Amino acid sequence: MEYRVATYAQAPAMIVVWIFVAVAILALATFAYVAIRRRTHRVDLEKSVQEFRSLDIVAFRNLVDPAEEAFLRNNLSPKKFRTIKRQRAWAAVLYAHEAGRAATALAKVGQVARRSPDARIAASGVQLAENAFRLRLQTVEVTLRLLTGILLPGLQSPTLSPVVQQYERASETLFRVREFSSS
Repeated sequence: MEYRVATYAQAPAMIVVWIFVAVAILALATFAYVAIRRRTHRVDLEKSVQEFRSLDIVAFRNLVDPAEEAFLRNNLSPKKFRTIKRQRAWAAVLYAHEAGRAATALAKVGQVARRSPDARIAASGVQLAENAFRLRLQTVEVTLRLLTGILLPGLQSPTLSPVVQQYERASETLFRVREFSSS
């Protein structure tokens, strides 16, 4: 009789163990699928260039310009300024998100170019991958700063120009890779 009670007491623990095993197998299958898909997925250089060019960096620069914010702060009522600042910050968050997506695509192009037998393309590929990685990190940082500005619109916004500069560096490197690969 005690043996049955012990078995019933162990049943919930066994169910939990089987659930963990099922989740682990599912996670392993997902990782395998992603790894295989990444290896077989081809990177389209022209598509990546178009996606990167589609970002309106001038508009983003305007949204995060401290002089523009100072102008709005001086010419709007505090309530209207906070409303406008939140809207501008949300728009800038969307731009930063798209820049992050573009940086991920650039990193893939850089990885492909890095494996090129042409030394110039390979060197530019390494530089492109590094620039894309830095741009991706900066977009995450900028997004966090912009979200802080949304929550606390009365605070003075910090300068966000490094992400714009990194975008321009990545852009130059991308176009260099494109030139080398077409010649």
